[in-house]
Amino acid sequence: MVASEYNPRWVDGLVESVKAELAVLAPDAEIALYRVPGAFEIPVVVQEVALRGGVEAVIALGVIIQGATAHADLVGRSVTDALQTIALKTRTPVIHEVLLVENEAQAEKRTTGEGLNRGTEAARAAVRVLETVRALRR
Repeated sequence: MVASEYNPRWVDGLVESVKAELAVLAPDAEIALYRVPGAFEIPVVVQEVALRGGVEAVIALGVIIQGATAHADLVGRSVTDALQTIALKTRTPVIHEVLLVENEAQAEKRTTGEGLNRGTEAARAAVRVLETVRALRR
């Protein structure tokens, strides 16, 4: 996992949800966590992790809250485009859960609790895409 340090309350919720779900779905998985200052820094570390070798998937986690300017949209688009490019160039699945939300209430709803938890969904997506990729590479 590569996770932002910014908005720690919600990003930490994502990280813990990923860990908990992977403990159930893939108990033998080796999980490493790399922290970066903010969402904009996530792609460069995702790329380094993907290029290391021996890494089957990377989960990118962050929370960007919309403000009064277009900054959040610009960061969100940049991160999204970069993560997709990294996944395709390195042939490493990258699960994108760098959330762009309108407010703290949306962040809370998507990162904590059991309802719409994007960390749980990220873990499930990682396991599922790895099953598909492994089958295709056999």
